[in-house]
Amino acid sequence: MQVSLLNLKLQYQGIREEVRKEIEKVCDNQSFILGENVKALEQEIAGYCNAKFAIGVGSGTDAILLALMAAGVGARDMVITTPYTFFATASSIARLNANPIFIDIEPDTYNIDPNKLEACLKQFTGRSSRFTVKAIIPVHLFGQCAEMEPILKISKKHKLTVIEDAAQAIGAEYKGERAGSIGDFGCFSFYPSKNLGGFGDGGMVVTNNERMAEKVKILRVHGSKPKYYHKFVGINSRLDELQAAVLRVKLRHLATWTNNRIERAKKYDKLFQDVGLTDAVSLPTARPYNRHVFNQYIIRVKKRDSLREYLAKEGIGTEVYYPVPLHLQECFKYLGYKKGDFPVSEKAAKETLALPIYPELTPEEQEYVVDKIAGFYGKANL
Repeated sequence: MQVSLLNLKLQYQGIREEVRKEIEKVCDNQSFILGENVKALEQEIAGYCNAKFAIGVGSGTDAILLALMAAGVGARDMVITTPYTFFATASSIARLNANPIFIDIEPDTYNIDPNKLEACLKQFTGRSSRFTVKAIIPVHLFGQCAEMEPILKISKKHKLTVIEDAAQAIGAEYKGERAGSIGDFGCFSFYPSKNLGGFGDGGMVVTNNERMAEKVKILRVHGSKPKYYHKFVGINSRLDELQAAVLRVKLRHLATWTNNRIERAKKYDKLFQDVGLTDAVSLPTARPYNRHVFNQYIIRVKKRDSLREYLAKEGIGTEVYYPVPLHLQECFKYLGYKKGDFPVSEKAAKETLALPIYPELTPEEQEYVVDKIAGFYGKANL
């Protein structure tokens, strides 16, 4: 049996005619930049996220960058985030000549550890430094929200802008609040592999602050308003009309797809428990007050690389998110971090593995995946 990590062809089969119809409309209209589909999608995403405003941009990376720019982050500022995330979280900070400051993660959720936030701020507040801590970017990794309540409390105390990196977490919830609408900004990616993915790159910034929403709108078009009059130096980052048309179709199916992902995660949990693998395989932790939307189903194992190689031979796709924490990336050597500075992140980078999970994944395919993992660890087959 072949089980791919993700199979978008199956998703497309179910929405093929809907998507093609909308693409044809865009082609007939010949309106490709910031057209009616972009405006409609912005309203629909704002409503879905329980936010007042949404601004379509060129990618999830640009969403973070534009949120930082709107918050006034620039040279000689510092932004706190996690070293265990996709590169764009920290690179967006660095592109503005600001410094990423890392805090280690929780060992079970892989999200930033809020218990380490106050100590980090004390380290940099009040000392003779040319840098100022300006913002924090908590990442809702793999589809589960970070612990936002203490993060917001500490951020308010220190007057920090909170930018949620919700690239993997559209539809996730923290204590009844939707990801992206909890902090000052929420940043989403529509990269094809995301729960709501386009046919290319795309992103969205959401906020409840009208002034900040307007600033992001201006910054995404070179800082121009009205046209050819520039109040700011912005960038060119506009969500394509074609992408918006595709995403509007997909958004109508997102609730069903998300519920299917959650059910697939529950199925994995039961299969691992039934075969007695929970001593060898640590399963994802979903906090009881969170809605985890499982952009990835992440297990934690010993002999991770050997297991991955074995599963590949058995036709099972997997992925490692992320093999090198950001503080150990060569391009961030100038920050002065070294191996051992963030042991929880470094350990996760060596032990975590993403298994296939998508709405169309069948029970038989899941049983095959768990059966092969059980065989690798010498457990009885299902």
